[in-house]
Amino acid sequence: MQPPLMHLIRTTEELANASAALSQAPFVAVDTEFMRESTYWPKLCLVQAAAPGVEALIDPLAPDIDLKPFLAVMAKPSTLKVFHAARQDLEIFLNLMGTLPAPIFDAQIAAMAVGLGDSVSYDSLVQGMLGRRIDKSHRFTDWSRRPLSEAQLAYALADVTHLRDLFPLMREKLESQGRSAWISEELAALTDPAIYDTAPENAWRRLKLRKTSADYLIVLDVAAAWRERQAQARDVPRGRILKDDALQEIAEQRPRSAAALDRLRTVPKGFGNSRAGQELVRAIDAALSGGRKPPEVERSAPSPSGLGPTIELLKVLLRAEAEAHGVAPRLIANAADVEAIAASDDADVPALKGWRRTLFGEKALALKHGELALTIADGKVAVSEVR
Repeated sequence: MQPPLMHLIRTTEELANASAALSQAPFVAVDTEFMRESTYWPKLCLVQAAAPGVEALIDPLAPDIDLKPFLAVMAKPSTLKVFHAARQDLEIFLNLMGTLPAPIFDAQIAAMAVGLGDSVSYDSLVQGMLGRRIDKSHRFTDWSRRPLSEAQLAYALADVTHLRDLFPLMREKLESQGRSAWISEELAALTDPAIYDTAPENAWRRLKLRKTSADYLIVLDVAAAWRERQAQARDVPRGRILKDDALQEIAEQRPRSAAALDRLRTVPKGFGNSRAGQELVRAIDAALSGGRKPPEVERSAPSPSGLGPTIELLKVLLRAEAEAHGVAPRLIANAADVEAIAASDDADVPALKGWRRTLFGEKALALKHGELALTIADGKVAVSEVR
């Protein structure tokens, strides 16, 4: 027997019917296919959704479709939205809805809490939990082209039908291990609008600061905001306007003329005499001449010298405890947390709060003060009390 043909929803009426069925389910697995290699804003090309007994493939490029019925499901507080590696999907829905879908569940984050790996791939998770192999033949499909083939649609739908079947197993694992609360902070962070902020005035925050001098910060702020506005207005990736390295060199050299801009190594040849280059130079000159204040930067106190060995020991302890408890180290603490604990017993970091403190933080402090020892037993790191 031939499998049933994949049906692509292309009208608002059909979408309303499918959304009504999805909205009755306690959870909906969701995935998107999009293109953004040549654009600033992601171009949504396909939406896949699956709940118990309901499956939908939605064509957002269809001329006669309004996504509002489905977006209402995404906004419904009583419907849990299940993703894998949700961040880019959430950004798309934020652009469409003006708000983030909630509540959500991210299978990749859950996998970290139950010992299935750090940033585990969807393929590995499906194979490990469901014993199914994913067909990867359409992974690099151009999802903006129409028509989509039966094989492409089947591949896309499988992403959410696997996720639909995976979610109850992941939830059961979390609950049986008493770790449901462990992922709550990570999920809350994903629904913080600040991490999706595209306001030009905040664009400098995405760049690594090489200096903290006033002039450097002023020019970096001006140049990053200018690039962000240009990229948004033209709908092209930021790097098509200027690379990050060019922004850094501009901030360090502070060019105030087209000639000075063109002398910079990382700036494209001839950019200074272009309309865009001249606009950028004028903005820099106005900022430096007009008494503009630099953006406020939080300056942390320098760490005490000689912390290197302590930091390395704490990292070994972190890996040992993570392995012993079957949880990804990154979910417990990151490198900055470890460095902060090495510097201060009262560091304001998640690793010294809640379940993370119980699992790792208390032992980290004890190791610092010589109350714990790390040894090797049977080829593995062992933690023992110092008597």
